[in-house]
Amino acid sequence: MNERNIVRTRSGVDLFVRDWGSGPPVLLLAGWGMTSDLWASVMLRLCKAGLRAIAFDRRGHGRSSDPGIISYDLLADDLADVMKALDLAACTVVAHSGAGGEVVRCLARHGDTRIARIVFVGATLPALARTPNNPEGIDPALLEAVAQQIGDDLPAWIDSNARPFVAPNTPERTIDWLAGMVMGCSRRILVDYYRAMAAADFRSELRRLLQPVTIIQGDQDVSAPEALCGRPLAALLPGSEFLLYKGVAHGPMVTDVERLAADIADRAVR
Repeated sequence: MNERNIVRTRSGVDLFVRDWGSGPPVLLLAGWGMTSDLWASVMLRLCKAGLRAIAFDRRGHGRSSDPGIISYDLLADDLADVMKALDLAACTVVAHSGAGGEVVRCLARHGDTRIARIVFVGATLPALARTPNNPEGIDPALLEAVAQQIGDDLPAWIDSNARPFVAPNTPERTIDWLAGMVMGCSRRILVDYYRAMAAADFRSELRRLLQPVTIIQGDQDVSAPEALCGRPLAALLPGSEFLLYKGVAHGPMVTDVERLAADIADRAVR
C-alpha cells in the first residue's frame, strides 16, 4: 500500500484513502460495514464531471487498521483528520446510512470551516431507538438482538439483509461483492458501531447545522425507512432539499448510479 493512500489520525489509526481527480472536492462516506469500494462507480462519474472524488475506509473497515474501539466521537475526529490531511476546503460531504452521524458529530466537535454542503443518502438520522421522546423509534430490544446476531452469526445476518439493500434484479455477483465488504470488517467494530448507531440521537446537533443540506431517500429503504429517518430529518432541517427516489432501497450508489452521481454533482460546491 502506498503511504500517500494512508492518513494517520490523532489516535494513531491508519485510514486508507482514495483521492481521484481534481476540482471542487466531494468526500463520500460509506455506511456501516461498507468500504470506499462502495462509491467507486459514483466516483468515476464525479471525476468525469470535473470534481475531485475522495473516499476512505473507516477504522476497522476495509484496508484501514483495526484499533478495536469505535464511537461517533472517534469517527468524527477521524473524519476531521482526513479533511485536514488532504487540505479539503469548501467540501461537499456525502454521507450514507450511519455515516450521517459521523459528519453531524464532526461539525459539532470541529466546526464547519471545511464542510460547505452535506448530502445525506439513506441516513439513519435523526434517531433510531424508541425512547420516551422518540416514541416512533424501533424497540431497543430488537436493535440489540440485531447486534447480537451480527456478533454471533454475521453470514446469516447478511443472507437476510443483502437483497433488501439493492433491487430485485441486482446480480448475485454484486450481492456477493457487497457481502464481502461486510465480512472483511472487524467483527468487534461492526458490533460496536451498530450499537452506537442504534443508540444515537442527533436531533439537537442537527438543529444547529448551518450548511445547505440535501436529503436523498429511497421509498423502499428498510434500513433507514422514510417515515423514521428521511421525513423526520427533513422536518428538523426546514431549509433542506428532499429528494425521494421511488422504487429505490438503501443502496442507490449500486442500483441507481447515474442518477445519484448526477444529483451529487449538481449540488457539489463549485
